[in-house]
Amino acid sequence: MARYTGPSWKISRRLGISLSGTGKELERRPYAPGQHGPNQRKKLSEYGLQLQEKQKLRHMYGLNERQFRNTFVKAGKMKGVHGENFMVLLESRLDNLVYRMGLTRTRRQARQLVNHGHILVDGRRVNIPSYLVKPGQTIGVREKSRNLEIIKEAMELNNFIPDYLSFDADKMEGTYTRLPERAELPAEINESLIVEFYSR
Repeated sequence: MARYTGPSWKISRRLGISLSGTGKELERRPYAPGQHGPNQRKKLSEYGLQLQEKQKLRHMYGLNERQFRNTFVKAGKMKGVHGENFMVLLESRLDNLVYRMGLTRTRRQARQLVNHGHILVDGRRVNIPSYLVKPGQTIGVREKSRNLEIIKEAMELNNFIPDYLSFDADKMEGTYTRLPERAELPAEINESLIVEFYSR
């Protein structure tokens, strides 16, 4: 199944989350798209709720179904709580951490930067967005890529850097200092519903 590359506003409204990170999609019309507007009285089945939660998280991190499921299976082989491990693995992806460091405004842009070889991990070029960064590894921007407009624009915004990352704006590099705790990951996701979805 291909990754969704269509308009993210529609998906944001359908799932009730901001995919751009700005929240603008939900300000104007905080209800699902469709001709009946806010009067749609759809009660989701248990399966519907589980599916919606899965889609929410999948679109949030911008993965296709196969990547998403593979990550889920990998999380199940780790010690600890399956759903939490899954969230931590998604958060540890290189494209996500580039976005979290404020080097891009969206995860989609971060994926492009990684794909095009602009990002270094421990000084070596890595062009695989799904690369799992380990605590202690350093993420930086290639010298030649530091003047990219996409990075400059993102860094002008005053970005919130999570506690599990350290970032030096002058050097344009940061370190994944530790794995995040569940409380530091998206609160609007109920990962136990996703575990139930895949356990059907």
